[in-house]
Amino acid sequence: MPATGRVLLDTNILIALLAAERPVLDGVRAAESVYVPVVALGELYYGARKSARVAENVERIAELAKAAAVLMCDAETAAR
Repeated sequence: MPATGRVLLDTNILIALLAAERPVLDGVRAAESVYVPVVALGELYYGARKSARVAENVERIAELAKAAAVLMCDAETAAR
């Protein structure tokens, strides 16, 4: 992950972020802008709802979503 600039986080990096992995935390903190694809959020929510601590995990994901720009997806996005 670059030390500065704009970053787009995939599901694996989001999981590492939620697990507080130091290199990921440092990279995200250093970024100018953080973006999360709506599909990656959906994957996290899916996993949270299958977990043993549903409410806690859903809340953590909601907080993460508030802190990042969530990128929506449509047919034009797919075409690009």
